[in-house]
Amino acid sequence: MQSLNNCPAPAKLNLFLHVNGRRADGYHLLQTVFQLIDHGDTLHYALRDDHVIHRVTDVAGVPEQQDLIIRAALLLQAEVLRRTGALPPGVDIAIDKRLPMGGGLGGGSSDAATTLMALNHLWQAGLTREELMALGLPLGADIPFFIFGQTAFAEGVGEAMQPVRAPDCWYVVIEPGVEVPTAKIFCSEHLTRDTPPIIITDFSSYLEKQTGLKGYGKNDLQQVATQLFPPVAEAIEWLAAYGDARMTGSGACVFCAVGSEVEADAVLRNVPAKWVAWKAKALDKHPIASLL
Repeated sequence: MQSLNNCPAPAKLNLFLHVNGRRADGYHLLQTVFQLIDHGDTLHYALRDDHVIHRVTDVAGVPEQQDLIIRAALLLQAEVLRRTGALPPGVDIAIDKRLPMGGGLGGGSSDAATTLMALNHLWQAGLTREELMALGLPLGADIPFFIFGQTAFAEGVGEAMQPVRAPDCWYVVIEPGVEVPTAKIFCSEHLTRDTPPIIITDFSSYLEKQTGLKGYGKNDLQQVATQLFPPVAEAIEWLAAYGDARMTGSGACVFCAVGSEVEADAVLRNVPAKWVAWKAKALDKHPIASLL
């Protein structure tokens, strides 16, 4: 049976994250720039001779049927059945898991997006990029970005995206060792929800005027996360000695941009042993964007 191996599911960073308001249904209105980086999980797919979708790798704390990978595969399988009247073959899915849960790096969403792109190719389902983005959105607001597959200025709940240029740089990322539940941050009474909206040219013009790597804007979720999870605050304070350190997503991981891999290595040599830290290069395109 056909297989597709070594499919990257890259992490993302939120270069800034502003909360502009809250909708009547409880969803928050956001503005952010999503940046792909060359560090993430890797997935492997092997078609079966039946119709079963099976994750062959154990993932601590994530039961198979709750995994976004499996849910995405089942959703696409059902969509193919609806369109063609025929159920596509099942698949065994293995994952080399590197990204931490509750880290703000989009690991689960990236895994699901890679799965949708890979199985759309393996099953020759023929869904367009836009159709896959719409299919994935109900599973998670970040999934459409990974299928969009390039640096993006995002608005709404994160689903309205435009391509944008961002610095071609390296990042140092620290995992503070805590898992931050997204819902806990967004439900906090201390969360600021009134940052004035910007337009995409505000971000682009700022970068054009910058001579260094100081980031644009801020992460409105950071203040809440650092109050609730002191290790996040500690990691930001330490990393700030090397650049404009900030949290990504709803946490817990923190990052700062540096100009070169040599600079990233110099920072990593000094990271306290209690933290996991790594370097990553900014990506312009998703590594498997060519499948669509």
